[in-house]
Formats: sequence, C-alpha cells, structure tokens
Amino acid sequence: MTSVPDVFDPRQYAAGVPYDAYRVLRDHHPVARQDEPEVLGWPAGPGFWAVTRHADVVRVLKDSATYSSYIGATQIRDPDPEDLPFIRRMMLNQDPPGHGRLRRLVSRAFTPRRVDRFERVAQERARTLLTHAVEAARTADGTVDLVGAVTDDYALLNLADLLGVPEADRKLLLHWTQRVIGYQDPDEAGPQVLDGQGRPVNPRSPAMLRDMFAYARQLAAHKRRFPDDDVMTTLAHDAELADSELEMFFFLLTVAGNDTVRSAAPGGLLALAEHPESYERMRTGEAELPSAVDELLRWHPPVLTFRRTAAADTELAGRRIRAGDKVVVFHASANRDERVFTDPDRLDLSRAPNPHVSFGDGPHVCLGAHFARLQLRVLYREAMRALPVLRPARPPERLVSNFINGIKSLPMHVT
Repeated sequence: MTSVPDVFDPRQYAAGVPYDAYRVLRDHHPVARQDEPEVLGWPAGPGFWAVTRHADVVRVLKDSATYSSYIGATQIRDPDPEDLPFIRRMMLNQDPPGHGRLRRLVSRAFTPRRVDRFERVAQERARTLLTHAVEAARTADGTVDLVGAVTDDYALLNLADLLGVPEADRKLLLHWTQRVIGYQDPDEAGPQVLDGQGRPVNPRSPAMLRDMFAYARQLAAHKRRFPDDDVMTTLAHDAELADSELEMFFFLLTVAGNDTVRSAAPGGLLALAEHPESYERMRTGEAELPSAVDELLRWHPPVLTFRRTAAADTELAGRRIRAGDKVVVFHASANRDERVFTDPDRLDLSRAPNPHVSFGDGPHVCLGAHFARLQLRVLYREAMRALPVLRPARPPERLVSNFINGIKSLPMHVT
C-alpha cells in the first residue's frame, strides 16, 4: 500500500506546491487522513480528511448540508471555541439559508456594471506600474521584483477604488491582508501576538480585528455623510445590513478581494516567464486572453485549500467520515486531476473546457470572480505591451502557507 504523503505542513509550500504528493493522493488515497501536528508555534489539531480529486472536491463544495462552513468555519486550524461565534458571523463561514441572505445583500454593491467601469482605471494603473518597473530595472542590472513593483500595488489599489477607501488609508488594506492571510509566514505577519498563556492569538479573532472593524465603522459613517459610487457607500446605506454584518463584509472584501488577485497575478506572470512559447502565443493573439486567464488560474490557483466540517456521518470516495470530522478540499490538486484535464501538467492557454475550481464551486463560489478576471486580463494585456520578454532572474520567494498560494517576490529580467 502506498504511504500517505503529508500535505499539511505549511513550510513545504515555501518550496512550491507539492503536486507530486497530490498525485499520489489522487491515485491511491483520494480522501486521506492527515495529521495536524504543532507547527510554527501553532498548536496541534485533531487531523482532517484531505480531498484531492476534482469530482470529490466539487461534491464537497456543492453539498453544504453535509459539509458545513458554519460548524467549524473554513480554515484547517480549529478556532478557539470562544472566538467561534464571532468567526461564524462572516458570510464565508455560513451555510444556506443565512449565507444566501448575506450574499444577496453584498451582491447589490458588487454589480457587474460597477466592476466593469473599473477596466479603464485598472488599465491606466497597470500601465503606470509596469512603466515604472521597466524604468527601475534599467538602474538595477535589468532586474526588478514584479511583486513589489507591480502586483501588490495593482491588486491593492484596484480594490481600494472599488471599496471607496481614501488614498491616504490604502496601505492599511495591505497591512491587514498580510496579517490575516500570511499569519503562518513570519516575514508577512511579523512577530506573533501571544495570549496570557503564551499561545499565538488567531489573526481572525475579535482582539486582532478590532482596528480593522473600527476603521470599517468610521468609513461607513463617512460614506453616509459623503456618498460616492463605490461598494462601501452601497453597504453603508443598506437598511437590511446590521453594523456587525457591514464590519464583517469589510473584512471579507478587504482580505479575500485583495489576496485573490495579489496571489494570482504574480503566479500567472511566473508561469508565462517559465513558458516563453506560451507567452509568445498570447502576445501574437494565437491564445486569446479570456481562455489564457482561466488556464493561468488553473495553473496557479490563489487559494490552495478550504475546510468544511461534516454535519452528519457520511461516505466520500469509500471512506467513512464521522459527524464533526474536518474535511479539507485541495483546489490545486483538483486543478491537476487527470480524470478531468487532459495532460494537466501542460500549460495550455487555449484549454477548453476548463472547469478549474480556483474560484470554488457551489454556494460559496467566489463573489469577486468577475472583478478578479477583469483585473488579470488587463494586467496581462499591459504586461505584453511593456514586457516583450519575461525571464526569471532568481527563483521566486513563496509564502509559507497551506492556505494561500502566495508569491512574496518575483525577480525578473526585464527588457
């Protein structure tokens, strides 16, 4: 019997996504028990089921009655019991019908019309950032870090425009994102905050989100006095939305809205640099941008995993799962499943169909997928104009995380 590889330890993801281990799991242990030892100062957990085949991932994501987002929330690590009621207030951590109500409310603000009008703004921003990156490279031996010079600011400033965050406050969004998303990586999260017993404090706990929530209340009050055409104005004037729900929406949109593009954009640029023939096909128009964007998302999904909790005894891929068990879907594995994708380890910018799960599936499918695709399409189009050749200068520096497929630096030779 083939042994079960570990795909939990967040430190291994700093070296790259463990696709070989995923293949072993898909072929021999499609629903596999994983240990959850103490790591990076975070306490040990009871373990979980890793779900790695595409069909099973989709089944879990679509069946919220059996696989709940609410019972234990959506991160692999169990939250502290006293924090759980607070964490459950977020739309991401709710099940239907409550989830559907919140999703409908925020959808009123996140309209395709509002998103589409950002295309011109995003294009100007991408062009400016890439022009400055090329200029910086000229004074630095032809190399530049595209994360620091382009993609971090691009994702952050686009989101700030959509939300209506004043220019002077925009760096706060990046700070909060790094603290919440990058909590497993000391470079991103900074020094760990410990409680009275010397245990690390969950970055999603009320204590750690107090400053973000206070800012959300202040911003909402400002939008009620000085309305504008942005998401926070719409949410602040929605009579159906409680103040506590508005705060949670601000948290979700700030973190998820920023980090989706912040992770996907450098991943896509790295893939194109490592596959120059594909980049050339895109530059000549042989590979059309919409299909190329989706293939790059399949290749480098921004989110690696999401957790559900079994609401009742059930069976998945022949394994008996007990009520209360943690069930974790692996998006990056599902996107390379040979049962669904022909030659999945080949980057094919014209791949069709392309049923990747990089934006999830089921009731929790990413609300901002349209906005994310627009931003990526614009960025790659401007990159082709500004950067005729993409060539890695050094290996990228990856995020220490089993949740987000992040790239912290992407040094490139630019010509």
